[in-house]
Amino acid sequence: MKGKHQGVQKRLLEVNPSALYMPCACHSLNLALCDMAHSCTRAVSFFGIVQRIYALFSGSSKRWKILRDNVPDFTLKFLSNTRWESRIKSVKAIRFQAPELRLALSLLYESRDSDAKSKSEAESLYNALGGFDFLLGMIIWYEILFVINKVSKKLQSKSMCIDTTMVHVESIMSYFEKFRLDGFLSCMNIVKTIALDIDVEPTLPTRHRIIRKRYFDETNEEDEQNQSHEEVFRLEYFLVVVDMAIASLKSRFVQLKTFENIFGFLFDSEKFKSLDEKESRECCLTFHSTYTSDVYKNDFYSELKVLQSTLPNTLLSATDILEFVKSADCYPNA
Repeated sequence: MKGKHQGVQKRLLEVNPSALYMPCACHSLNLALCDMAHSCTRAVSFFGIVQRIYALFSGSSKRWKILRDNVPDFTLKFLSNTRWESRIKSVKAIRFQAPELRLALSLLYESRDSDAKSKSEAESLYNALGGFDFLLGMIIWYEILFVINKVSKKLQSKSMCIDTTMVHVESIMSYFEKFRLDGFLSCMNIVKTIALDIDVEPTLPTRHRIIRKRYFDETNEEDEQNQSHEEVFRLEYFLVVVDMAIASLKSRFVQLKTFENIFGFLFDSEKFKSLDEKESRECCLTFHSTYTSDVYKNDFYSELKVLQSTLPNTLLSATDILEFVKSADCYPNA
């Protein structure tokens, strides 16, 4: 529970100062995605268009039938702030069925049963889906959401532990660091193919150039004006989202590092049995500094030395080690 100053976390710590704050990994991942989705106006606008498409078709059974008749494989979902799986499904529906979705919007616009408001919204969204910048954002977000959704599914499994959670989080961060370097170029190659399939000009819209008076000591061309439209999009959208992803993941999962420092030597039997005498004593001191009143430092160290030699050579998880210690019934501190 959060609220370390006046909330639930503070009240729990008043009862037991040794209690540790453990955030839900899936919730932290969801919050990191929320940070990314609100990192720039282009990202906010993108999901706004996706939500408008769903709202338009879901507002009427006749309009929904037009959608289902023309977009049969994947369907749109309501965008939930707490369930990002709905976002990957909606983006997936547009990513792989953009021509079919544009056809459904055009049929809705031409339908006699549609009122003026629906026609106007259908025309607006049809033009939005025909924008190269929207299509490029669609590819970028699909690549991001696909990877994060896979990891989110793994984090919800019953066998997930702190160490494996950290492995998955670090794998996402390494993916984003690599994606930051070469992801934009690969997304550009994909979106150009999609643009040609739906007869969209595969170029980003021209930015309005502000011409101002220059003084005698200024150069004729400014660096910003020399930048291509693709480079501006990469700097102001792609890198902003990816950098926010890396920063948010680091800050929101920093607590896992605390748990690793305290309990890391007991995550599995292989790591525990590989500790030498110096490392084992350092682990005991770190653990004892956190739980001073719960374990006797010297007894704890002696128990761990014996436990290292008596544990089976097979790979055991932290839960398996605990079961072994409980069955032996001679390691009270451990």
